[in-house]
Amino acid sequence: MTANTLDPALEPNKAKHPPGLYLLFFTEMWERFSFYGMRAMLVLYLTAQYISGGLGFAESSAIAIYGFFVGACYFTPLLGGYLSDRYLGRRRSITIGGLCIAIGNFSLFAVQTHAFMYLGLALIIIGNGFFKPNVSTLVGELYPKNDKRVDSAYTIFYMGINVGSFLAPLVCGFLAEQWFKVDMVDFIVYGYKYGFLAAGIGMVIGQLLYNVLGPRYLGDIGKEPTNQKEKHADGVKQSKAPLTATEKSQTAVILIITCFVIFFWAGFEQAGSLLTLYTQQFIDKDVFGFQIPVSWFQSVNPLFIIVFAPIISALWMALSKRKRGDLSFATKMGVGMVLLGIGYMVLLIAVNQTGSDPAQATKQASILFILGTYFFHTIGELFLSPVGLSLVNKISPAKLTSLLMGVWLASTGVANIIGGQFASKINALGYFKTFGIIGGLSIALGLILLLCSKKLTQMAQIDAN
Repeated sequence: MTANTLDPALEPNKAKHPPGLYLLFFTEMWERFSFYGMRAMLVLYLTAQYISGGLGFAESSAIAIYGFFVGACYFTPLLGGYLSDRYLGRRRSITIGGLCIAIGNFSLFAVQTHAFMYLGLALIIIGNGFFKPNVSTLVGELYPKNDKRVDSAYTIFYMGINVGSFLAPLVCGFLAEQWFKVDMVDFIVYGYKYGFLAAGIGMVIGQLLYNVLGPRYLGDIGKEPTNQKEKHADGVKQSKAPLTATEKSQTAVILIITCFVIFFWAGFEQAGSLLTLYTQQFIDKDVFGFQIPVSWFQSVNPLFIIVFAPIISALWMALSKRKRGDLSFATKMGVGMVLLGIGYMVLLIAVNQTGSDPAQATKQASILFILGTYFFHTIGELFLSPVGLSLVNKISPAKLTSLLMGVWLASTGVANIIGGQFASKINALGYFKTFGIIGGLSIALGLILLLCSKKLTQMAQIDAN
């Protein structure tokens, strides 16, 4: 069953979103809880001494393992999407991926050895490849073709991602570093494994909800591989029919947009490196006598997502009802890139006050500067990322949807590599030049995307209104 022949029982009121959206919301939320909870502890677990509950890796080795793990999690959706489209179907792939992720976390919990650590990470990487592209694609299949609610739906779905990523470090980190901390003679034992246990339990909860409630709220969508569905009235199967001129044009649009998105994420992902370092060294973190931990600033973005996603979702719904219709996908994404650049421009004001050398800094910048930067970055993300997820589902050829979703997700992996290389130049460039270059390029590329909006909309063959 495709989005064009969706069971009417799944969406009784077209003014509202189908209940299946909220089931996928919670399924994704628990997967992100599992992923970000485990990820928050990984480097700490690897570098802690064995007697203290860790594995005793050197910092350089731990960072290398962490980098490979995160990168692989963004690239395996390419393979998972392909296997789903050709052989498994999306619903089955989500279950396979969820079980692999859960077993991976339980492996990290069960045995404190290098072998089980590698086994656990491998299972999580594989599971993410099956899970991530298919749950995102399934959201689009809840709606008929060209349904105006889709952008709004992906914004709501995106909020689920960030609810999980907001809660996970707090819950898993609390379990790992607080509840199971035991003072010994001259060392401390950390309960990292209990954090992994919580992450695994979260994944199991999500899969139970998904599999128990799926038949009722998802119907038959995503059960069959797309190559087994008939696309043409003459009975030619999708897998054997060549791409039409329209499908080639639409695929080209996805690849073009992905190139722009790579730079967006390269700038956005500096939150875990450059922005964290600048916050640690130059931002006044004292609020009414309480010194805010630097790590807490990593929760600002998901918190802003949770707060503003419903507002942006309502905005897309309201615009879609106008006589002129909604904004085009390229316009939204171009604005998102400009907003990312504006966020860096805000930081330039702070750097102008503090300089780039912590040893020579005479004052610290207000916390409002970094919060303002995260605000603009978050709104930019909401304009770009959910809209991109929606776009892939709207225009990708049916037999390539999960694969192209994998391409879209892999862009974040490429962006992390590029962003990491750029961040390594901070000592040579300084914060002012670095932030200025990232912000300036982001604004310039956003304006180019806005100028190309009409052409890209024509290529995608989506009604701009």
